[in-house]
Amino acid sequence: MIGVIDYGRGNLLSVTNALDSIGEEVTLVSNPDELQQCDRIVLPGVGAFPAGMQSLVESGLIEALTEHVINQGKPFLGICLGMQLLAMMGHEQNEVPGLNWLDSEVSRLAPSEPSLKLPHVGWNETIPQPDSPLFKNLGKAPVFYYVHSYAVGLNENSNAAEAWCDYGGNFVAAIRKDNIAATQFHPEKSQDIGIRFLMNWVDWKP
Repeated sequence: MIGVIDYGRGNLLSVTNALDSIGEEVTLVSNPDELQQCDRIVLPGVGAFPAGMQSLVESGLIEALTEHVINQGKPFLGICLGMQLLAMMGHEQNEVPGLNWLDSEVSRLAPSEPSLKLPHVGWNETIPQPDSPLFKNLGKAPVFYYVHSYAVGLNENSNAAEAWCDYGGNFVAAIRKDNIAATQFHPEKSQDIGIRFLMNWVDWKP
């Protein structure tokens, strides 16, 4: 059973439909007790970091998520804002603490080319680490769909970067740390390549 966190900030229909399409049993999770039945957990997300974090706090799910993901080690996938909320701090509008699961901070993209506008919207090549289990059989530069103006900046001693994307400068497109995976791109909106990514995550045994 895959639990998709429903905290009012996720693209829930697209995510659940994508997981349904690969034959997975999916349930929406809006209270802590519902996590008990879940073997894997997905945290989707769209919008701004402060509002996303506030919604997650108000959901009452943070303590239970920490228990199931950090303490019990259930495989986890964060998507877009769901990746950014894993950071120690977000710098969007004002400084807001994140979940602190990842040694990182979230900052605004600063493309080196004036023609590259924000938000970064569209399809871009994504360069994964060699032999990444999450990008297995997806090629050296799979193309995924992005919608964002901010990105996760990993601290120098972190080795969690799983893939990169270039938008007037490289930013972290995906991370993998222990049982935690996350993507800045939207696999659920990335057509066949995104479905294959989700299949790899389901098959992943951290």
